[in-house]
Amino acid sequence: MEFKTVKVDVPKDCNVIFGMAHFIKTVEDLYEALVNSVPGITFGLGFCEASGPCLVRHEGNDDELRRLAADKAFEIACGHSFIIYLKNAFPLNVLGKIKAAPEVCTIYAATANPLEIIVVEAEQGRGVMGVVDGYKSKGIESQSDIIDRQKFLRKIGYKLG
Repeated sequence: MEFKTVKVDVPKDCNVIFGMAHFIKTVEDLYEALVNSVPGITFGLGFCEASGPCLVRHEGNDDELRRLAADKAFEIACGHSFIIYLKNAFPLNVLGKIKAAPEVCTIYAATANPLEIIVVEAEQGRGVMGVVDGYKSKGIESQSDIIDRQKFLRKIGYKLG
């Protein structure tokens, strides 16, 4: 067995969601979950098929993000994994519907941070061992940091004023 990492650089103003599913219908169900979650969302998704022709299936409503997702899924090439690049929405706006898709087994990461996917290559194929989301913690928030966090959440509209 050989371990590798696949780097996922998240484009400006994008977020990425990486997970595992189990059936070719995943592509269409995730498309529907995304377009029905947030008006104005733009996205691309790539899904690795792990049986039959073993193709990367892809959908989306933004050609650039769709191409990016298909290319990155092909680079990852692990089982029935999927990757979604999204704009004009945050993962917290769509995760509930994505998790509710009957094919979705696991969400490994939902982030705007750079991501590294730890992959193992075995004789049969490739698998996801885990992910590195962002950077190592630098400390514990102070009272001032708590106040800044609370102000930020109110500024972007996720908490009442």
